[in-house]
Amino acid sequence: MADLNFSAGDEVRLRLALEEIEGTIVENPEPSIVLLKLESGYNIGIPKENILASRILKKFKAEDKEDKGRDKAVKKQELPSIGLIVTGGTIAAKLNPKKGGVSWLTDISEFRKFYPELFEKVNVKRIDVPFMTSSEAMASEHWIKIAESVKGMLDDEEIRGVIVTHGTDFLGYTSAALSFFLKNLNKPVVLTYSQRSIDRASSDANLNLQCAAQMALSDCAEVMLVGHASSNDDYCYALRGTKVRKLHSSRRDAFKPVNAEPIAKVWPDKIEFLSSYNKRDDKRKTELDINYTDKVALVKFYPGQDASILDFYALKYKGIVIEVGGLGHLPVSEAGHTWIPALKKHIKSGFIVCAAAQTIYGRLNPLVYSNGRELIDAGVIFLEDMLAETALVKLGFLLGHYGWKKDIKEKMLENMSGELNERMSA
Repeated sequence: MADLNFSAGDEVRLRLALEEIEGTIVENPEPSIVLLKLESGYNIGIPKENILASRILKKFKAEDKEDKGRDKAVKKQELPSIGLIVTGGTIAAKLNPKKGGVSWLTDISEFRKFYPELFEKVNVKRIDVPFMTSSEAMASEHWIKIAESVKGMLDDEEIRGVIVTHGTDFLGYTSAALSFFLKNLNKPVVLTYSQRSIDRASSDANLNLQCAAQMALSDCAEVMLVGHASSNDDYCYALRGTKVRKLHSSRRDAFKPVNAEPIAKVWPDKIEFLSSYNKRDDKRKTELDINYTDKVALVKFYPGQDASILDFYALKYKGIVIEVGGLGHLPVSEAGHTWIPALKKHIKSGFIVCAAAQTIYGRLNPLVYSNGRELIDAGVIFLEDMLAETALVKLGFLLGHYGWKKDIKEKMLENMSGELNERMSA
């Protein structure tokens, strides 16, 4: 067996019996196996006895720890000021060669090192890290913490706008929550992300952050998401926080507007507005309304689904959003499979049932077929072109307010934050 003098984190070339292979050594508790991360990102295990020779291409050098108390960027008086809220996700992660995975960018000076273009464009006056977690681990308490941090920054007269970095998978829920929690918004609130970490050549992080900064300095007082408009590194879209969904698992332009036009096309140095928006008013005072209940659920109807599922949710929850078929359909007349009796029973007892389209695009119109009209008569609230996840967040927000339940239909159909649109042409 060859003399293996490399360590975790080293980039190496290993000679095996039939090939040579390159990669980065990953920490491995099994002493007889060398764990190697390939350029493709996959890890492979190689028995040490199979390695005939090794060569270190680049020695791993741990970076000197910088002072973690430096939680403020160096202020450049000539640059406009923004606030930055870091919550986790790929945009706040870097490759850790020793682990074979990623580690959080929790040190602000390290964040500045990875994204120098952002700090050359704006003065990051204040940085908050309310928590660090992936978006699938978030819940309403995380949305509330973000909203509170945003509110504090918006109240600072020197801060022109706020950027929130976030994981991608459930970003649409957070953007919807902030859209309802922040009333009378006076400045831009921009959520951004990356599909690929900054240490990858194909990373989308830098362009997304630069374009997010451009929107944060604009006169667009909206909660919006900014990210790649295409798979190329050319420009981004600014998308309304209540009308956006992640529609691809890995593409850099994963987020698309649903039943809405983008607010703007954004480059690192300019903006082209495409639709109407609320204008900045620095004299206006943003109000924070974080009343919310988690006793709401989102359920997708599927063929053969039994209406008894309503019995379960009505027992512990206050309301439900059902992703229905077509223009707004559930079984209503099939013998032994109608949902009407269960719907009438639970709605009469005070359980709120809303319907959103599972087709994603388009809007519900329950008046076209008798099926939909029967569901209306049973008390189902049809939510027109509202996204299902936005509907869930809005329902939890409304039911979190004492006394609003009696007006729930009117409030669900009130266009509070751009969640409802007029019919769009195909």
